[in-house]
Amino acid sequence: MFEKSVIREFSDSTAVITGAASGMGYAFAERFAAEGMNVVLADIETEALQAAVSRLERQERSVVGIEVNTMQRESVESLRDQAIDRFGNVHVLCNNAGVTSSEDGGTRNLWEIPNSTWDWVLGVNFYGVLYAIQAFLPHMVEHGEPGHVVNTCSVGGIVAGSGAYSASKHGVLSLSEGLYLDLRASDSKISASALCPGLVKTNLLNAERNRPDQFGGPAEHTQENFAAEMMWDDAMDPSNVASLVWDAIVNDTFYILPHPGFDEIVRDRVDRILSRSAPEPLDFADLARRRAAGELV
Repeated sequence: MFEKSVIREFSDSTAVITGAASGMGYAFAERFAAEGMNVVLADIETEALQAAVSRLERQERSVVGIEVNTMQRESVESLRDQAIDRFGNVHVLCNNAGVTSSEDGGTRNLWEIPNSTWDWVLGVNFYGVLYAIQAFLPHMVEHGEPGHVVNTCSVGGIVAGSGAYSASKHGVLSLSEGLYLDLRASDSKISASALCPGLVKTNLLNAERNRPDQFGGPAEHTQENFAAEMMWDDAMDPSNVASLVWDAIVNDTFYILPHPGFDEIVRDRVDRILSRSAPEPLDFADLARRRAAGELV
């Protein structure tokens, strides 16, 4: 049994959060700053990032905004250097930036999804997390103080799914599990968590507003492009997820599953694997009905 590694003093410690200009990332920043932490908000959207930092500065929080493109290793390394230059040692790293595409998630057969979509979604969702781990972990391990890494994996990284988003999130979950085991095997004071939420009120469905030109360019999200839109109005508030992430850091909890009603969906996939049964797709219409009936949280 691994000995738990927890941060016991948060005042004046530092957190770096990608995808921090809105949604869950901003909620993390708001919560961490309220706990007395220095917070580095990192995002690719300049105006939204500046607005987010300004809101927290008006609350007299210790924050800074740094523009980052998590698809680019050099940009992530620059984020690390700027964070250390501003606040010193980094203690919490939240790899939260993520995207999805209207060409993905069952709207097209897997073999019909353009390579540009695969490159963009995997570039942000998977390689963005990998680059941050490679950039920040040597520093976090070397400074010798307790720390924590939170990777946003999504429940889509557990259940059966099709397309680039699902593949990327399954990859991030595996990466997170491997990171946790490696940190423990090396007796590090750093720990890790895998955040696997269901639907949360974020800008994820409109992620293509930031899609670079070399990967197809920006596009507007339309309702028919994503079946989960049926449940969007009832999605969880990001602040609730932030509270669960905070608790996981304080208590060194690895798997963070904010939606208890989805436990049976996760259990069904495991049961299918053990019984050698074929996968079944999520029925979003049924999930929406059960959500409305109060059967899912």
